[in-house]
Amino acid sequence: QVRLVESGGGLVQAGGSLRLSCVASGSTFSVSAMGWYRQAPGKQRELVADITSGGTTYYADSVKGRFTISRDNAKNTAYLQMNSLKPEDTAVYYCKSVRSTFVYWGQGTQVTVSS
Repeated sequence: QVRLVESGGGLVQAGGSLRLSCVASGSTFSVSAMGWYRQAPGKQRELVADITSGGTTYYADSVKGRFTISRDNAKNTAYLQMNSLKPEDTAVYYCKSVRSTFVYWGQGTQVTVSS
């Protein structure tokens, strides 16, 4: 069982920045793919960005050039650096870990961007 704990959310003005962190328990972080998802009120959860165990990244078109996903295997932590935030980025952001058939989710952290 892997426990994921997100932090770093909050209220920020449009154009501002936040960095989200996701700390994973256990010893399998380095061989797990990590992803950040978000869910806005009344909308489906969507993939924002992910990073493989080898460091290959993917970004949703809506965040390309503004968000950066990274990982520090020594700290069992994945990050999402969010710059140039927009009101439409407002959502609960979730961290996801995938290794083989094992999928784990964090509890989420709220990001609110005011206009």
